[in-house]
Amino acid sequence: MRQLPLYVLLLLALASCTKNISPEPGSHDLIFENLADSWDEAIPLGNGMLGALVWQRGNKLRISLDRADLWDLRPMARLDLDQFNYDWVYRQWKNNTYERVQGKLDIPYNERPAPTKIPAGALEFNIESLGETEYVRLYVRDAICEVKWKDGTKLEVFIDATHESGWFKFTGLSSSVNPELYPPAYNKDETSGDKNIQSETNLTALGYKEGTVEISDNRITYDQEGWGGFKYTIDLRWKTGKKDLIGSWSISSEFPGWERSVNAGEKVNESFSRGFDRAFSEHCSWWYNYWDRSAINIPDTLLEKQWYLEMYKFGSAARSNTPPIPLQGVWTADNGRLPPWKGDFHHDLNTQLSYWPAYSSNHVDIEQGFIDWLWKYKPVFEKYTVEYYGSDALNVPGVTTLTGEPMGGWIQYSLGPTVSAWLGHHFYLHWRYTMDKQFLADRAYPWISAVAKHFDNIAIVGEDGKKKLPISSSPEIHDNSRDAWFGQTTNFDLGLIRWTYSKAAELASEIGKDEETQLWRARLDEWPELAVDDSTGLMVAPGHLYEESHRHFSHLMSWHPLGLVDIGQGDTDKQIIHNTLDNLQEKGTDWWTGYSFSWLGNLQARALNGEEAAEALKIFATAFCLPNSFHVNGDQTGRGYSKFTYRPFTLEGNFAFAAGLQEMLIQSHAGAIVIFPAIPARWEDVSFNKLRAEGAFLVSASMDGGEVSGVEIIAEAGGKCRMKNPFQKDFITGKEEIIITESGIIEFDTSPGEKIVLNAKKE
Repeated sequence: MRQLPLYVLLLLALASCTKNISPEPGSHDLIFENLADSWDEAIPLGNGMLGALVWQRGNKLRISLDRADLWDLRPMARLDLDQFNYDWVYRQWKNNTYERVQGKLDIPYNERPAPTKIPAGALEFNIESLGETEYVRLYVRDAICEVKWKDGTKLEVFIDATHESGWFKFTGLSSSVNPELYPPAYNKDETSGDKNIQSETNLTALGYKEGTVEISDNRITYDQEGWGGFKYTIDLRWKTGKKDLIGSWSISSEFPGWERSVNAGEKVNESFSRGFDRAFSEHCSWWYNYWDRSAINIPDTLLEKQWYLEMYKFGSAARSNTPPIPLQGVWTADNGRLPPWKGDFHHDLNTQLSYWPAYSSNHVDIEQGFIDWLWKYKPVFEKYTVEYYGSDALNVPGVTTLTGEPMGGWIQYSLGPTVSAWLGHHFYLHWRYTMDKQFLADRAYPWISAVAKHFDNIAIVGEDGKKKLPISSSPEIHDNSRDAWFGQTTNFDLGLIRWTYSKAAELASEIGKDEETQLWRARLDEWPELAVDDSTGLMVAPGHLYEESHRHFSHLMSWHPLGLVDIGQGDTDKQIIHNTLDNLQEKGTDWWTGYSFSWLGNLQARALNGEEAAEALKIFATAFCLPNSFHVNGDQTGRGYSKFTYRPFTLEGNFAFAAGLQEMLIQSHAGAIVIFPAIPARWEDVSFNKLRAEGAFLVSASMDGGEVSGVEIIAEAGGKCRMKNPFQKDFITGKEEIIITESGIIEFDTSPGEKIVLNAKKE
């Protein structure tokens, strides 16, 4: 007998949560015997703005605190883009004096400690008297961490999903464990013994004055001043009973020019007026609604659990009204050092992959925060585009601060010419998955057409009469050497350029701009086709094969995620994809990182290879993630999956994993919904609930004994629905006027909100 659908179980869990204020265990929970002894293995909690990590340092339980907008925003030194610009870089490359570029634009990122994301501080509780732990559990459905000691003491910790506050509650105490507030190590070296050595720069390099700590009865307030007038406050308040200790904390920030926010002390007072039970009840309600938006049920328990953990982290790290997900989300390193790669916004892969799962998992409401942030700082990006490219249009720095300013680094990518196009892909996906025509007219088309104009501005004509970039790169082929620039346009850049013109024409047509439609189609014809080798498939650039193992599949952009090359477009594309995959596997995984395996899972799913997709995702989950599910880039098993064995934590691999599993269950990028397009043959009993398809269709489907038994579609926006017939035999439906084409596509018109049910016909 099959289990109740997850959304029914969640409804029951919510009722229990609201009535009894007690979380319900689930099969996807994290369970450990002891608290982690490292920040990057801690239990993660968050609400998009605030984050916490629950672990143990010495004899103290530690809750590391974070807030999304805690940033040192001092400008990157020597990054004078009006003087050292794209044309100047091109001249140095051409004249073989490229070391000047590295000295001026690359090196400062590593030499200077800021700009950077910064940590907030930590709460500590001396738990030595409590003895041995019985268990540590993260209740994934309820987003709460529970620690139980063998003496009967219990601790519950959660970050309120609906308010900017965190809570802790000890019960069954036999001795005092009153909290202490521990500031970051801005004024002392505390970096010894940490397992994560990606960042070797201590927090002391920021040069901050020591913050002030005020302690009164059952209250601690910490004020820290950063650079340029930036300040933040942590406020902590608690109350004690006979055997209980209940407390709440919050963090507020301010910076000249920012809209003034509510002070942390006021937030904590408001929390206490609501109380722990009410806060937890409302928190559970938010998470119930979150989990109700989509669910999966697959026979591979490892992959299923990993998906729920990834979607848990996504719901913890992103919101519609918070900054987008940076490298470490709301879990900045708590080790006395700057976070890995400064915890910044890398737009040459990291932010893009982090939002891949949002669309088909039906969480476009949360993805909205990424789009809104990009739009908010569009004027900053336009200023940068004029200064560095001399282009009165739109590009985005590949590495940015919280406020969109460029940070430098390897400039082929941190100042790359096509960054805004990959970001524009998210504007396009938001439109396709919501069919919001206002968004199309006001945001998607203006962004993508402005990027197309940028390519018009910077392109030159090559010897073959086709347009090209003066110099082009393919992240992160040849790292930051002179050879990382190519004299011909790489498949990475060309794929993004061709996609941009194509979608600019498509969207212009959608909103009735016929002249602009013709303009963008004409511009597309001015650029060459992708570079393809007859034997090895997609190349890095004309004359440059993919010749050695590399972590970043930038040369495959036109295949995934852009879909310019697709398995369903005929034998030519199918052969290109097969040759490309064969070559990718032949060159091996020696220099892959974790996200490479997540991305491979997506690629294999797009190639309709279910077994291979599942295997790639399984390697990611077992070899490149710590016990708490954090992706740490390097192979942690010693099994030789990669020669990278380090452990800097970043999130993009986690979220790309979730997207890859969704690609196995549903695809809709090629004009028709495909149910279970890439699942292993052994997966005979599979189901999912309310995964979202392009066209704003919410799809639920079940497979029993290897055959699709039923499909339900909710047409959120209405319009024509096209679905590849998933049934092996006849099906029945109450929907009239259904057409089945010769190619096996089921077509029918829908009205907004209409539900269509199709079931396999029983013999």
